[in-house]
Amino acid sequence: MLIETPLALPCGIVIPNRLAKGAMTEGLADPAGRPTPELDRLYGVWADGGAGLLITGNVQIDGDHLERPGNVIVDRAPDTAMKAALARWAEAGTRGGNLLWMQISHAGRQTQSTVNPHPKAPSAVKLGLPGGQFGEPVPLEEAEILDLIGRFATCAKAAQEAGFHGVQVHAAHGYLLSQFLSPRSNQRTDRWGGSLENRARFLMEAVRAVRDAVGPAFGISVKLNSADFQRGGFAFEESLEVARWLEAAGVDLLEVSGGSYEQPAMMDMEGLEAVERPDVPASTAAREAYFVDFAKAMKASLTKMPLMVTGGFRSRAAMQHALETGAADLIGIGRPLCGAPAACRDLLEDRADLPRFESTLRLLPPALRWLERFDMLRTIAGFGVQMWYYAQIDALGRTGRPDPDKSVFASLLQVQGQAKAWMKARRLL
Repeated sequence: MLIETPLALPCGIVIPNRLAKGAMTEGLADPAGRPTPELDRLYGVWADGGAGLLITGNVQIDGDHLERPGNVIVDRAPDTAMKAALARWAEAGTRGGNLLWMQISHAGRQTQSTVNPHPKAPSAVKLGLPGGQFGEPVPLEEAEILDLIGRFATCAKAAQEAGFHGVQVHAAHGYLLSQFLSPRSNQRTDRWGGSLENRARFLMEAVRAVRDAVGPAFGISVKLNSADFQRGGFAFEESLEVARWLEAAGVDLLEVSGGSYEQPAMMDMEGLEAVERPDVPASTAAREAYFVDFAKAMKASLTKMPLMVTGGFRSRAAMQHALETGAADLIGIGRPLCGAPAACRDLLEDRADLPRFESTLRLLPPALRWLERFDMLRTIAGFGVQMWYYAQIDALGRTGRPDPDKSVFASLLQVQGQAKAWMKARRLL
């Protein structure tokens, strides 16, 4: 199986090749949550970059629960201005003959306190991170859950009408649907908590509502944690069962991921608590990729739903091996595309390896890196490095080119300043 091979999905859509840009937060919407010319430019650059599928970053279904300032917000049927902005985004993001899918999400308790000091969540279980960056969550009422299910459908329909080819329902990385799946964050005793069937009810109802809204020929993906990597969290055995339910519900593509803000496995980082590692047989497929063993084990219990694996792939050989051994049907690429937006085209032209920016990026100067021996400072430094990728995405959107010489510290200051300015402008609306 070659990365150049098309992939036909159950809904009938064909992805031109086996490379996908994984979802990455952009922060380029205007204060009303509308796509901007900068977002169009960014996705035009990525559409020219060779990936068969582009998946956007978080598009939020609730303007009071953002993953970060600058998210696109589709929390109601779009007005004329929003329809036009979404259509321009879709046109730019498909100009390379690729597919474009919108990731739709709700941040839940992972909403920053500057956005909402009391975000809604399954239960009143605060995020276990220091610093006061996240507030005290308030449990959702039944009527609010039902309203949010409808909002997932409304957002998906807006994407379809704008010209997107599909949506990805975000049920991973500790956001709201993932919070419902986890026994640690979901301590409800009603029909939305307790058993796995109850904890998965929100996700399954959202998927059904989306399918009802968009019909059978529109792509639907779900991003699902293979595990939370936390004691008492969403376990791999539970993920397998949910994957089977999603396949039965007609999901076209499952992206296998893992972790949350508390245990950021999706960024190849460890959180402040000990990592809970599921007992999954190790394979020889793509040792550089974070979640490939989970996907391979999951694949054995599915019959037709393709799997996408994102996180850690850097060599063409590892990608080919993962495809050939059945560990993945689609290879997701994320952070390399921030600094090298044409990397997928290079792979299709036989480039052997992607840039490994992570090998040189550091928040702390060499003289202070001994501080990273302390768990909290290592975590802070890791999240600081993430700001460099945010700054590269911002540069692509504003200029069409990355800014690889920008330091991690300068990137951190830039992103923080932009977030404050965006929130100030939003409060004035």
